[in-house]
Amino acid sequence: MIFDYFDDITFGQPQFFYLLAIIPILAIAKIIQGNRQLAALNVSTLKGIKNITSWKNVFHQVPFLFRLLAMAFIIIALAHPQTKNDQQQTEGEGVDIILCIDVSGSMTAQDFTPNRMEAAKKVASDFVDKRVADRIGIVIFSGESFTQCPLTTDHAVLKMQIDQIHNGLLEDGTAIGSGLATGVDRLRGSNAKSKVIILLTDGVNNGGLIDPATAKEIAKVFKIKVYTIGVGTDGYAPTPINTPMGIVMQNEKVAIDEKLLINIANETGGKYFRAKDNESLKNIYNDIDKLEKSKVEITTYHRYTDKFYPFVFAALLFIFLDVFLRFTVFKKFP
Repeated sequence: MIFDYFDDITFGQPQFFYLLAIIPILAIAKIIQGNRQLAALNVSTLKGIKNITSWKNVFHQVPFLFRLLAMAFIIIALAHPQTKNDQQQTEGEGVDIILCIDVSGSMTAQDFTPNRMEAAKKVASDFVDKRVADRIGIVIFSGESFTQCPLTTDHAVLKMQIDQIHNGLLEDGTAIGSGLATGVDRLRGSNAKSKVIILLTDGVNNGGLIDPATAKEIAKVFKIKVYTIGVGTDGYAPTPINTPMGIVMQNEKVAIDEKLLINIANETGGKYFRAKDNESLKNIYNDIDKLEKSKVEITTYHRYTDKFYPFVFAALLFIFLDVFLRFTVFKKFP
């Protein structure tokens, strides 16, 4: 539509709008001048002339109106109507990060809201939003491991992949070693100055082809820092269990191999965290965000597009109409 042309208009020289005050002054002056020019004629009766009217008498002020409109459009054009388009360029040294997330059946426990897995996905997605200059990838693991998303700066795709994580994608179990080894494999070719794995689990290693100690040593060789997060409350947690009668809720004991997670974190230069609820999990990711800072430089460019042309054309049109009507239709003869 034609009105889309004027969307988000700003004015570069708004002080010119003060000149609009001239227009009502000119209109008032015109009215006063017209009253002074009225002639008086004494007649004995108006019967012969009272019905005499002319369309010229009705519309004789139209050229003056066009003049005022032309002046108004010229003033608007002088105010420099324009639109602004902001473009940002991000430069810096980012961190290459792998989010290594446990998707075993125990991650459906409901000691978090709505459960551990959904809480982990939410904080992971929020974490991605903060890391504007980083390449981030996702590895999921349970009884085996899988690269959900390789390292990428396309955070929209990354968040979509996080949203698609759910229980049942892989064979059940908790293969911490395999998950960590797959994360290391995703980072071993990285040239980033800082390489980080954030490994989140709620269980004890009980499967996989690679021992956690071996995966840890490989991470050390490639100078990959591992932050480990143990997820789960103390004691028992309500967990949905498949039975012949359907899904039932049972209280399952929370078993986290904290000793292993602490050892992996300490020996790779990372840190171990324990999350017992949604808020503590959110705070953990905030702490990691502060510990692993990227060097980011954001440059904003402002590009302006002039929008005064329609106002200039409108002013020229009304000037032409004013001149044309005054020297043709409403021309005064001496």
